[in-house]
Amino acid sequence: MVDIKKLESLAKLVRYYILRMTTKAGSGHATSALSATDIMVALFFEKLRFDIKNPQNPNNDRVIFSKGHASPLLYALWGAAGVLSEKELDAYRKFKSPLEGHPTPNFKYVDVATGSLGQGLSIGVGMALALRQECQMSNVKCQMWPKVYVLMGDSETAEGSVWEAIELASYYKLDNLVGIIDVNRLGQSGPTMFEWDIDKYKRRIESFGWQTHLVDGHDLKALIKTFDSLPTKSDKPQMIIAKTIKGKGVPFLEDREGWHGKALSDEDFKKAVKALGKIDKAVRGKIARPISNFPARLRIVEGKSGRQFPISNFRKGQRSKINYKQGELIATRKAFGETLVRLGRINPDIVSLDAEVKNSTFSELFKDEFPDRFFEMFIAEQNMVGAALGFSKRGKIPFVSTFSAFLTRAFDQIRMVSYSSANIKFIGSHAGVSIGEDGPSQMGLEDLAMFRAIYGSTVFYPADAVATQALVEIAAENEGIFYIRTNRPATPVIYGPGEKFKIGGSKVVRSGKDAKLTIVACGVTLIEAIKAADELAKQDINVRVIDAYSIKPIDQKGLQKAASETNNIVITVEDHYPEGGLGDAVLNVFAKEDKVKIYKLAVYKMPMSGKPEELLDYEEISHRAIVNKVLEILG
Repeated sequence: MVDIKKLESLAKLVRYYILRMTTKAGSGHATSALSATDIMVALFFEKLRFDIKNPQNPNNDRVIFSKGHASPLLYALWGAAGVLSEKELDAYRKFKSPLEGHPTPNFKYVDVATGSLGQGLSIGVGMALALRQECQMSNVKCQMWPKVYVLMGDSETAEGSVWEAIELASYYKLDNLVGIIDVNRLGQSGPTMFEWDIDKYKRRIESFGWQTHLVDGHDLKALIKTFDSLPTKSDKPQMIIAKTIKGKGVPFLEDREGWHGKALSDEDFKKAVKALGKIDKAVRGKIARPISNFPARLRIVEGKSGRQFPISNFRKGQRSKINYKQGELIATRKAFGETLVRLGRINPDIVSLDAEVKNSTFSELFKDEFPDRFFEMFIAEQNMVGAALGFSKRGKIPFVSTFSAFLTRAFDQIRMVSYSSANIKFIGSHAGVSIGEDGPSQMGLEDLAMFRAIYGSTVFYPADAVATQALVEIAAENEGIFYIRTNRPATPVIYGPGEKFKIGGSKVVRSGKDAKLTIVACGVTLIEAIKAADELAKQDINVRVIDAYSIKPIDQKGLQKAASETNNIVITVEDHYPEGGLGDAVLNVFAKEDKVKIYKLAVYKMPMSGKPEELLDYEEISHRAIVNKVLEILG
């Protein structure tokens, strides 16, 4: 029997905490939190199954606050559950408090960072898929799949990524995914698109194949009835569309513009608390324990950042056999696909996500061997990245592949995964002007800059199949965000099977006696630099060529040593725009060394369609252009 009076007391306590926290902090989104209070009190203390003592128990339901600005509500709920004290709540938004203005995993009951609106449902898709897959992989029959609940604001439904997630959840029949839209009518600076027309939300969402539930978001009895009506097994994801009032519980805040993101003054706080009525500060809500479906396979250890990382069962150091022969022409994108298959045989936690270009990225090789671990994300890159985050937070190792140019569309999602301490491996193929005839819209020329800018990322650009295999394996067995750039054209294998690669490493691939200068390149341009060095050697001009396959972190000591031994002259060559790529990474190494002269060869002109060799010449990054630049420098 549901104790409605107790739930009402809990809701009142949560509202009090929300107002107290934001007033003491002098900032925060109190009104956005107040509108969803009744919904989340009903969920937390009547429907949710969660092991408070073990937040990473894989049997737990998961809760994602996509409307991350409602963080006061999130923390207040845990306060009402007895997890946080009033003193801890009072530290909201203060320096070094885990209760940040928008949720991050610094608070142990938060899986993912949220606050850039429109991303939570995509993350929920990935989590729901991962939890369902975990049940399917376990040796015991699951009584029910753990559910993933995603709280969204009505404003964020204007984001296209929300609808990408809605259509994919329906495609995969994710009945363990429950979206909740808090329809409170008001956005940050005015009314939302549909205001309180919840029937319009219903029609649109149902047209995508979801089952919807309309409810008064402040009627606790109706909310409990709605949560109870959610099917245990179905072929449709579920969406609760709750009509609410922004600022609910405080009359002078209710449905009023101008209060978004504003804290109350001390005087207004006293008025607001008086309006709430008598508050039982001793009442506490109980969260039900999860149903044990399968044994926990995840271990949690402290990452370098102090945050928690789920550790996979990858057998570190177990390398697959090198099958590539020197001189053989193999596209690095193909080597990626082949390596991914080998890794998939070692570790069942590896999954592949691709945006409908699997026959070009070669992730289709993984799909052919592991169809249950391959997820077609279609042409919806933002949702793909969000889903990958969901997978990674449930212990999977997602490899996300598409053309490098199209990953730029998902930059906001990529930016946000870094704040979630994610373990995701991004593969960007068809990079640079070397793709040829497809033209500039398909040429990833900004990707290195983009991924170098991501906090905690590692960026690799292999030149041949051997390096690709090694670097993909390194990415798989190390935690964190990795970006590996692969190429469309086949390139010759330059390394033998015994070559070793490492994070922050580089390779000297050419260096004659008394080398006049150093050429630093990677990927396609490394092949061009090798050709240039061989041609210059015929003219009795020796140069050193370095493969900077690890762009971030870059081999600072190796580059400094090379420069000091080659007259302090360095040429960088890259199939990328000059801003933010390899050249800038090298410049950073020598930022305090005035004596080192650096010349950057990069894509300075607007590219166009043409054959790869024509475009490399046109952009002056071909072996001919490198030779000319060396001769010009040496006079």
